[in-house]
Amino acid sequence: MGESEPRERETGSREPGLRERKRQRMYQEVSDTAVRLFLERGFDAVPVAEVAAAAGISKPTLFRYFPAKEDLVLHRIADHEDEAARVVAGAPDPVDALRRHFLAGLERRDPVTGLNDHPQVLAFHTLLYGTPSLVARAYRHQERSEAALAEALGGDLDARLAAGQIIAVQRILALDNWRRIAAGEKVADVAPDAVRAAERAFGRLAGVLAEQ
Repeated sequence: MGESEPRERETGSREPGLRERKRQRMYQEVSDTAVRLFLERGFDAVPVAEVAAAAGISKPTLFRYFPAKEDLVLHRIADHEDEAARVVAGAPDPVDALRRHFLAGLERRDPVTGLNDHPQVLAFHTLLYGTPSLVARAYRHQERSEAALAEALGGDLDARLAAGQIIAVQRILALDNWRRIAAGEKVADVAPDAVRAAERAFGRLAGVLAEQ
């Protein structure tokens, strides 16, 4: 999932960095409050005004941080939005770099790979994938990920085609892992299949992209 980590701005003063950390803490605290309420009662059953009250802020303030109710949930994965673009930056073989990155995520049981059975992770993914409006909003996140990756790959039509296929592969692999674990399978049993599936998918992807 991965809440966004505060970042220092590269300036001569610490004050901008402190403001940035404070802003990021506010994002995280409000998102955490909202997700807790949504997990307890369901996304549609909790109004935004209740989230704002529980977080100790006004509703207008909440909407300054989160333009849509769905963003309260998707903040949890916001730091992954430009992850693929960061991975390929300067890589001689972008597909291989992404393959190795995904395999490393499987190894450390990164929730974004779907290979994680922590109860809170499973509950969050059930909330995300089980709420139509969240699924629809998540596609916008994927579109931005795709656009950032396409730009990192060169920004032309070939780059956009490649980015679309890469993001789709990552999404399908993660969703398949989550579905198996949500159905009751153990991570230890799913992991070998997840690694083989990733190797096969990225291998095929490399072959297809090489022909473009």
